[in-house]
Amino acid sequence: MKLGVSTYSLHQAYQSGEMSLEEVIAFIAEAGGDHVEIVPIGYNLVEQPELITTIKNAAAASGLEISNYAIGANFADLSDADYRAEIERVKQEVDAAAALGVKRMRHDVASSPDLSITNFMNQLPKLAAACQEIADHAMQYDITTSVENHGFFIQHSDRVKALVAATNRDNFKTTLDVGNFLCDDELPTAAVQNNIDIASMVHIKDFLYRPKQRIPGAGWFNTANGNWLRGTIAGHGDIDMIEVLRIIKASGYDGYFSLEFEGMENCREATKIGLANVRRIWDSV
Repeated sequence: MKLGVSTYSLHQAYQSGEMSLEEVIAFIAEAGGDHVEIVPIGYNLVEQPELITTIKNAAAASGLEISNYAIGANFADLSDADYRAEIERVKQEVDAAAALGVKRMRHDVASSPDLSITNFMNQLPKLAAACQEIADHAMQYDITTSVENHGFFIQHSDRVKALVAATNRDNFKTTLDVGNFLCDDELPTAAVQNNIDIASMVHIKDFLYRPKQRIPGAGWFNTANGNWLRGTIAGHGDIDMIEVLRIIKASGYDGYFSLEFEGMENCREATKIGLANVRRIWDSV
């Protein structure tokens, strides 16, 4: 098991100025991470290429691999010109990923207010074409690109699987987030079972989940069907993390696991506890 941490887990401390990017990376090593996943929130490696050297040096000094580079993107509901510009922007991010030295890169694919399956099927050919072009560009660097189950529109495991199949590239897979399926009210254990065979990367995230009639107040957000979610420490939420990790282990997946924390708890303490919980559960299943 290669267990590490996404810098997203500590973005609160970074964005508030409590920690520098170098300190975030050093903290991940001190907390017991084996690798760091770079999620550029608050900075841009294309516009600030000097940060690539900063990140590489900080990771090397801490003895961490850089496992993945994860960015946002959207190819849905765009004009032809904006669609073309977005593909070219993401290809520049692939170049940044190559300079960073990673062999995995996640880019989002689509966001749309119309979450229907009809709209998804209508958009699928254009989304797959964008993913094909980006994956082909990444091939020169031996980089595997991926879509995450993220953003409501492509969140359900069957939609992820359909996009990967339509893209039809050996170096295009999914960054499987075990928690995000709940945003679409899909049972994580079933969804993980459905997508683990196409995963290039696994995100470990946990949520507290409440039905829509039990309004929990501030700090929660709605699922696609109006239920309630709040991020929490891995192992403290309502996801059956023992069964999720058992399914992943039984599949034979032995790649990178990246802890993602997005709860209300202190991000540094939550990262430490989450890492320890995931290692303990993995060893027990």
